[in-house]
Amino acid sequence: MKEFIVHFPVLAVMVLFLGAFLAEIFGFRSRIARRVILLSCVSVSAAMIFALIPAVFLRGEVLTYWMGAWEPAAGYAIGIGYEIDALGLFFALLVVTTFCLSAVYSLRYMERDRHLGHYTTLFLMLCGSVLGLVLTGDIFNLFVMVEIMTFAAVALTAFRGSSHGALEAAFKYLVIGSIGSGMTLSGIALLYLQCHTLNMAQLSAVLSGGLTPASVFALGLMTAGFGVKAFLVPFHTPAADAYTAAPSSVSMVFSGMVNKAGVYGLIRLVYTVFRAMDRESLQITLIVLGTVTMFAGVTMALAQHDFKRLLAFHSISQIGYVITAVSLGTVLGVSGGLFHAMNHTLFKGLLFLCAGAVYYAAGTTDLDRLGGLSKKMPHTTAFFLIGAFSIAGLPPFNGFASKWFIYQAAWSRAVSTGNFFYTVVTVTAVIVSVMTLASFIKVTQAVFFGQLPAQLSQVREVPLTMRIPMAVLSLGCLAGGLFYPFVSETLLAPAAKAVFTPSVYIDAMMGAGTAQAAGVTDAAAAALAVPGTWDPVLWLILLVIVLLAFFLVILTGEKTRGAVLDDGGQEDDGRYATFFGGERALPSHVSGSDLFWGFRKNWDGYFRIAQGLHSGRVNDYASYAVIGAVVLIIVIFLIFGFR
Repeated sequence: MKEFIVHFPVLAVMVLFLGAFLAEIFGFRSRIARRVILLSCVSVSAAMIFALIPAVFLRGEVLTYWMGAWEPAAGYAIGIGYEIDALGLFFALLVVTTFCLSAVYSLRYMERDRHLGHYTTLFLMLCGSVLGLVLTGDIFNLFVMVEIMTFAAVALTAFRGSSHGALEAAFKYLVIGSIGSGMTLSGIALLYLQCHTLNMAQLSAVLSGGLTPASVFALGLMTAGFGVKAFLVPFHTPAADAYTAAPSSVSMVFSGMVNKAGVYGLIRLVYTVFRAMDRESLQITLIVLGTVTMFAGVTMALAQHDFKRLLAFHSISQIGYVITAVSLGTVLGVSGGLFHAMNHTLFKGLLFLCAGAVYYAAGTTDLDRLGGLSKKMPHTTAFFLIGAFSIAGLPPFNGFASKWFIYQAAWSRAVSTGNFFYTVVTVTAVIVSVMTLASFIKVTQAVFFGQLPAQLSQVREVPLTMRIPMAVLSLGCLAGGLFYPFVSETLLAPAAKAVFTPSVYIDAMMGAGTAQAAGVTDAAAAALAVPGTWDPVLWLILLVIVLLAFFLVILTGEKTRGAVLDDGGQEDDGRYATFFGGERALPSHVSGSDLFWGFRKNWDGYFRIAQGLHSGRVNDYASYAVIGAVVLIIVIFLIFGFR
């Protein structure tokens, strides 16, 4: 049976690419043929990936497959190998879950669009490339998958080319994505020049002898390249436009799959290939990137007036949580990061599908033109609330469980090291969570409650095939929070163990004893079970931090009474006063999307700077990517002592 199962990873990828080929040929002939190709390919691929769970997660096996039977000769890797450990399978499960639900959702959501044969082709290419990326054991094959993923994502961003900003968003994605791909390829070329192999297991064994300036340069280039794919600050600039312009079924895939490809690449790079995470200075560098990303994303989300654009900035922010956690270099931190990556796939996918449902029913995602939809779309409203509670980190939903992992992991580092930096990280993570909750209070009020506009009086609930994926994701958000011990034991512990045991990855691919012969040791190989995460003392600490965050908001509030409005010097005429009934009716000048207008007003300086940096000019964004990469490379050179 094992001899048969080892073919599943390759077949799962090939089925998707074959489906893309067939969809281009037959997709224009018949809607039925197009749907059969789409659903059958994603179903078969997902079934093959789920069939690997017993071997990899339950029995702890690492599956390998050599394309064309080109196995290592004399201990040297020549062919392209696929290697599936618990880490790769963990991300593969996220991938197949995302594209299966998105495929079902798109059956009705995309029915008003044209050229759906092209859509099916691009969709299956995107799915196949991301799945191949997380399963391959060859670093150049990984780059090939990155390229397919990037160009399919660009085309899907521009799919609704007549929509405002779609082509511009695709062009930005293409330019910044190409910069990231170029840096990744350059790093791979440097590694090949030094190590004469492209197999990641053998690269890890060769690099165990010590890093040269060339290999450190490669590490810097590839870290920046995968940072682009994960949309970390300052490489995040195309994300908001792309997520907003793409169809919601694609935005869900971007959030659930594409940015996770960057996260997976970073983890595999720094933990497996270079095994560099034993250096606290590198940990701090990546934690800074993650913390800045989570804070910048949530503050920009608060300023948005478009439903999908707001969700896009929250995707950036939540990936910041993941990178921060996995960069802590501890079992609890990595477990929390992986858990939040899984939960982000669930709750952010759900929220993007809810935004798509609103667009399908109301024809807009402009928060100022929506309101009262809970009366017309009760199911979508309930699903949205579950997603909002989850992303905000409220119990008993999954976002609370994974964020608690992250809070405790960061605080534990603060206690164990005595380094105030980790305290700042912990406090920032909690404050960002509070701001996330505030942001979704705004969206809830603007979209689903309040007064229903007259032009939306004919709105109806979306079709069943759109509600089923939302229901499945909602159940996942609940299950992840209620049954987190099962998730931790079954999924997180094996995946975290794979992260901290590169010797197993090397020996499975190159033969037993290769890692030992190369002098590879597994840091933190002992006590790899995920530590307990429900410490009552830390509950009290968390409460204190939340209260401090609350008082921080109060202290930054307006301190003057009778303030002058920013309307050319006119004094306050009472339109913003509090009324209790019987007063003369006046229209509201603070819309639902501006529920936290006061916060934005008081932080006006920050938002002016952020708005200036997000100029919309692709030249500026390309400059940020290049400058960010240069700074990161210099820092990494300093970390490894090359000046």
